[in-house]
Amino acid sequence: MRPHRAYSPGLTGVLSLRESRHLLEVLRAQVGDRFTVFDAEREALAEVVDLGPPVRYRLLEERRPEREVGVEVVLYMALLKGDKLAEVVRGATELGVTRVQPLITRHTVPKEMGEGKLRRLEAIAVEAAKQSGRLRVPEVLPPIPLRAVPPVAHGLLAHVGAGRRVGEVLDPGKPLALAVGPEGGFAEDEVEFLQERGFIPVTLGRRILRAETAALALLALCTAGEGR
Repeated sequence: MRPHRAYSPGLTGVLSLRESRHLLEVLRAQVGDRFTVFDAEREALAEVVDLGPPVRYRLLEERRPEREVGVEVVLYMALLKGDKLAEVVRGATELGVTRVQPLITRHTVPKEMGEGKLRRLEAIAVEAAKQSGRLRVPEVLPPIPLRAVPPVAHGLLAHVGAGRRVGEVLDPGKPLALAVGPEGGFAEDEVEFLQERGFIPVTLGRRILRAETAALALLALCTAGEGR
């Protein structure tokens, strides 16, 4: 069986039915095959001992790799049309986000998100964490109105026309909150509200970026390079 990472909270020795199906139906696992299991704090080399389902395993060698950013990174992301939010969740997980909080804003076209879509986004976060070698799977929360965003100690807001760059205001040692608007951007009064909540408007360059591109660009500028 080729190398594989399975998400197993608590490293209990038993995989979820979802993870079991992948091992059995896609990877054709057999008793004695080895793979990696992980949860929010650790990972370990494991060996299949019972095909079940669910698949049961035993731990062989525990590891504690350092692959997290080092501080909490929350992404406040406006709801987007179609499947664009899935792209954001996948990329944001790879870039080290801790939590994704969808927002309902004045210019968002979808004004709600069904339970099925939320579950799908959670599954995408798990798969992206597995692929990228992360231990922590980001939370993906139900959407809230923009006015429900709490005050933050250190926040950055992607905003066309902002005068400051990320590197000028980013404090690498502080937990970070990032805010990105929908396809039509935040309304001016929404920008003012977020500033009152502690977000600093920053530019992402001279070009107009799609909302999903802006989210990942802002995250990359804040987390890539592990310069924290």
